[in-house]
Amino acid sequence: MRLYSMPSSGNSYKLRLLLALLGRAVDLVDCEHGSAALAQVKPLLPYGKLPALRLDDGTMLAESDAILWYLGEGTDFIPADPVARAQMLGWMFWEQYSHEPVVAVRAALLWYPDRAAQATPERLADLLERGHAVLRVMENRLADRDWLAGDAVSLADICLYAYTHTAGARGGFDMARFPAVGRWLDRIAALPGYVGLDG
Repeated sequence: MRLYSMPSSGNSYKLRLLLALLGRAVDLVDCEHGSAALAQVKPLLPYGKLPALRLDDGTMLAESDAILWYLGEGTDFIPADPVARAQMLGWMFWEQYSHEPVVAVRAALLWYPDRAAQATPERLADLLERGHAVLRVMENRLADRDWLAGDAVSLADICLYAYTHTAGARGGFDMARFPAVGRWLDRIAALPGYVGLDG
């Protein structure tokens, strides 16, 4: 398999993290902004964006959480219990519709030079307030439990870890407000096979 990804992107990182936790090797193609590899692969991307996973038969899969599901199929990262599985999917949908558009967008505005013009003080302040509210949802969920869905780490945790673990450093969010989230981040970083964003 070949994974086309932006190393600095959380959506790409969540796939690399799951692959590392599963002990699976793939051919990684760096398609960071402006790279020659990105220009070459862009016409092949099903939705015109990264990440994308090319299977051995040439099939291209897109959308990070759909690829997570594909890679997680048949593993312990997808709960056997149907209720826990539905909760896992709920958190994954929530990540794409509520968490990523706030937490990841604020980090991108501050991190990528080509987005600096969009980083107005008003927009950054709005994203900061909304991001803290989103992180509070996670804090409340994790206050009395180790994982987001079920009794063990699942795709939901991998999915939400990607942008949450850099929310303070890249997005300027006050992570000290969320001690349960901090403990959860530490639990994921302690998983066997873990690799960091730059790993």
